[in-house]
Amino acid sequence: MAEILVLYYSRTGGTAEMARQVARGVAEIKGVTARLRTVPPVSTVCEAVAEDIPSAGPPYAGLDDLRECAGLALGSPTRFGNMAAPLKHFLDSTGGLWLAGALSGKPAAVFTSASTLHGGHESTLLSMMLPLLHHGMLLVGLPFTETALNQTHSGGTPYGPSHWSGSDASAVLNAEEKQLCRALGRRLADVAQRLRGHNE
Repeated sequence: MAEILVLYYSRTGGTAEMARQVARGVAEIKGVTARLRTVPPVSTVCEAVAEDIPSAGPPYAGLDDLRECAGLALGSPTRFGNMAAPLKHFLDSTGGLWLAGALSGKPAAVFTSASTLHGGHESTLLSMMLPLLHHGMLLVGLPFTETALNQTHSGGTPYGPSHWSGSDASAVLNAEEKQLCRALGRRLADVAQRLRGHNE
């Protein structure tokens, strides 16, 4: 069974819910399953050491999760139009995988959550793509054949799903945002299956 790694960082829960929706979409494709993983926060003063297992939610990701996956969905809240530092910190530790070409040729996709409607959804998604391109991954977005992309009045982009959480992060994912997350999961899983079948 092929596994798609759904790797994310979430502070207030919006990106975590997006990750769960992406994982639901992955599970809709026969022969594919999702592996949910997160990353610990980082200290602004010094490198903090987190417990190996978080008190709640999915386990923290390790390099083996990336090495073993058939595809990657990467999610982060928006931080001034860029990915959050904890996710960037984890990606900065993947130099060995880059040297080995461990992720080259695998499909990847990105998703984000932001507190404002014009807070950098698309630039965050584009910034998240850069390390994936350096790893040689094949990027998968959302085509406008996904009807929710034409109907949304909140989050949603062709670069990947986004969620508008509101200034107090109290807004839950609406119907279109959920549809787009699940659509991305299905699309990523389908591409992973096709690539896997081609390489066997």
